[in-house]
Amino acid sequence: MKKIYLVGIGMGNIETLTEQGRKAIDASELLIGAERMVNAFPDYQGDTCYAISPSKIMDYIMGHRSYKTVTVIFSGDVGFFSGAKKLNEAIEDSKADGGLWSEYETEYIPGISSLQYFSAKLKLPWEDTKVVSLHGREDNIIGAVRNNAKVFFLTGGDYSVKRVCGILSDNNLKKAVIHVGERLSYPDERIVRGTAESLAGQEFDPLAVMLVENDKIIERSVVTHGVKDELFERGQVPMTKSEIRSVSLSKLRLRPDDIVYDVGAGTGSVSVEMALQACEGSVYAVEFNEEALDLIRRNAERFGVWNLEVIEGKAPEALEKLPAPDRVFIGGSKGNLAQILELLIKKNPKVRVVVNAITLETMAEAIEQFKKLGFEDIDIVQIFAAHGKAAGSYHMMQGQNPVFIISGEMADNQ
Repeated sequence: MKKIYLVGIGMGNIETLTEQGRKAIDASELLIGAERMVNAFPDYQGDTCYAISPSKIMDYIMGHRSYKTVTVIFSGDVGFFSGAKKLNEAIEDSKADGGLWSEYETEYIPGISSLQYFSAKLKLPWEDTKVVSLHGREDNIIGAVRNNAKVFFLTGGDYSVKRVCGILSDNNLKKAVIHVGERLSYPDERIVRGTAESLAGQEFDPLAVMLVENDKIIERSVVTHGVKDELFERGQVPMTKSEIRSVSLSKLRLRPDDIVYDVGAGTGSVSVEMALQACEGSVYAVEFNEEALDLIRRNAERFGVWNLEVIEGKAPEALEKLPAPDRVFIGGSKGNLAQILELLIKKNPKVRVVVNAITLETMAEAIEQFKKLGFEDIDIVQIFAAHGKAAGSYHMMQGQNPVFIISGEMADNQ
């Protein structure tokens, strides 16, 4: 069998290369990688090729099949946000089709990741660090920092160190402690420490990583939904009761990083509980009533849900400029249910929706629209809830209005 080594070379300085990786490179007839990395081995005796994408790497190997041992090098570790994954998958897919690639076998050789190296420089353990890659990805930066004592960011693309610090500063995290590592392992390596606020105006090398420390993370003693109604400010605005919220939230099947709408948010009780569940996502509470808008803001502040944004207006117009939702709760539609659902599907063809209905007419319309628009896994539940109320030395049950909960999704999105 011909051999292709996939080697993590650490930070780029060959002094961070493991002995195992060095032996694989020395034993190879061909060395492939980014120009910066290949040039880090000036004493290499074999042939070299500058290539990064799996297709170019594989084309070059196929065009030079006389090489029996090839090493492809990657920065950091091959198992830590590395291009080794895509290359290995492409090679294995080609093997499955038979042909010349069946002559090759691959072997991973690990390296020192930027997380390991930087944490060692800072003398900090990293087993409890949340890792977020910003290389061409949309991640909830605020959510990660708010919910974790330590967050490691691989910056890049549109998310420079300066921009991430600015985002943190703009979202009440000005005092979060930031460690920035520039050009790690190189002679001009630089490590800077400061707050998000103090670093937001500074420029940093594109080849940089960040570790953010937040000693004011949100601690949740209870992780399930079902907040007591008495804990919310209510005023004269209708509120979805605890038992109904619990079932509705279960039907939504929320995930930690979901983007969620609460249409007709009322007091914001559902919005708050969704924000607590989708702790690294974003919740948009859509409402037009002035008293309700004020209540939502106050309840959001009371529960510390930084990821809840209040949107003033009526749906569907108020939803137009919002990011595409993963999940949507509709507690009130003001007669615009059909238009709202059509817009949601346009924004996300895989959206999951839960509708609460008190009247038979609203329930019937919801079912009709779900079927008409092609929702799957349509589920209808009617909930009767009653609370015990003291009557002298006795207790009697006091019933609430029955509620229909209609749920469905446009595709398999579990």
